[in-house]
Amino acid sequence: MIDFQRLAAWMDDTGLPGKGEPISRRFLSGGTQNEIYQIRRGEQLCAIRIPPGNAPADRDEGILREWRIIQALDGTDVPHPPAIAVCEDASVLGRPFYLMGFVDGWSPIGRTTWPEPFDTDLQARSGLGYQLAEGIALLSRVDWQARGLHGLGRPENFHERQVGRWTSFFERVKTRDLEGMDVASAWLRAHQPIDYIPGIMHGDYQFANVMFSGGAPARLAAIVDWEMGTVGDPKLDLGWMIQSWPEDTMAPDASAASYVDLRGMPSRWQVLAHYCEVSGRQVDDIDYYVILARWKLAIVLEKGFARAGDDEKLLAFGPVITDLMKGAAELAETTGYGR
Repeated sequence: MIDFQRLAAWMDDTGLPGKGEPISRRFLSGGTQNEIYQIRRGEQLCAIRIPPGNAPADRDEGILREWRIIQALDGTDVPHPPAIAVCEDASVLGRPFYLMGFVDGWSPIGRTTWPEPFDTDLQARSGLGYQLAEGIALLSRVDWQARGLHGLGRPENFHERQVGRWTSFFERVKTRDLEGMDVASAWLRAHQPIDYIPGIMHGDYQFANVMFSGGAPARLAAIVDWEMGTVGDPKLDLGWMIQSWPEDTMAPDASAASYVDLRGMPSRWQVLAHYCEVSGRQVDDIDYYVILARWKLAIVLEKGFARAGDDEKLLAFGPVITDLMKGAAELAETTGYGR
């Protein structure tokens, strides 16, 4: 539990607005990774992001990593929560934390339908898909070196390391073999991109990790949850985003592989064309990134499934994981670059 009196004292010492005034707060979300509270103090409206007390020790480094990214994005055209202040001293609240600007918007997560007018207006809804693609296209254009993000990741030999790193991870957590993993792994080793241009990656880019402004037309308000952020290949974010995106979003089963209703969204190739136009990057080799995204996501989810016990939510990952790996292998066996 956050000691808000200690937080207020720290805010006073930091010179933030509202000195001496009480803090009003509202819990927004929380889990094993981070807790988030909306904070209002005088004219200051912001949010605190802090690991819970029982989070693994490496979350301290992770929270400071997040801060470094959003601070670097200030002044760019990438929608993100503004950076306000950071506290690296765990003695203040028990863990490092940071304050970010409060984003006035809505998240697609936790909804059974899109909010108005996107629930019924499919033309307006299509803008959500284009805006989602535009967010990472804008991110891919940021000069990470000029923004001081040296050492955030290891962009050199990024693709050469992927298969070895994640197969080793899988061996540590696995309780079963995954059909198609050998096929997809071999294909990825043999088809690494030849024109890789390093850039900032979000690492888990999808509807779950963005917020939109209210009303139409669709406008991306912020990319959030930067704990997987690094400097690597930005096109992996694109592959991650579209790995289950249907070619025809008006097909009867268009939303079967997604947690949001994709009817009315632009097709996969319309999304790719928009990303290409905004980012200036070619997408002829997108099949590689889709295969890598499916393969990697299957391995990441396998960790949760392997320790699921009787947790129904984690057990539900089981068939999703096998479908992802099979899908990676099937695309690897049939793909060619370009269309």
